[in-house]
Parts: sequence; C-alpha cells; structure tokens
Amino acid sequence: MNEQKKSGAPEGVAIHTEFIKLQDFLKFCGALETGGMAKTVVQGGEVLVNGEVCLMRGKKLRPGDTVAYQGGAWQVTADAT
Repeated sequence: MNEQKKSGAPEGVAIHTEFIKLQDFLKFCGALETGGMAKTVVQGGEVLVNGEVCLMRGKKLRPGDTVAYQGGAWQVTADAT
C-alpha cells in the first residue's frame, strides 16, 4: 500500500478523463493494489468521498472530489496537459 505523507492536505491525483470510478481511483492513486480489495473496503464502509461514507464502488469521481481511506487522503484533479 502507498504510504502517504501526513501533511493534512489531500494529495492531488490527476485524471485524464471526465470522471473515474471510485474502485478504479483507489487502485490508480495507489491506496489499494487490486479491484477486489477496492470492492471489499468500499462495500465495508471504509472509504469516504467528500467526507461521507460511500458504499458505491462505481461512484463517478470528478475533479474536486476527495477520497479518504485509512488515514490517507487524495483529491481528484484535472490533467493540466
């Protein structure tokens, strides 16, 4: 698992599409290694999206959304290129 710095501010993760599904984002940002792990933690209520528990692994995340899991926090950002 990805060890995130504990600065308090979410780490920005740029996506190259309009949105990304929550389970894919958890893998993309390095929070989890597999889709199966993502499914389990999301359905177990362990993931917060914008400060609220999210049980939908297919939730569409867009730039500005934040995801928190086990002390780590990531913010979806738009690709600048």
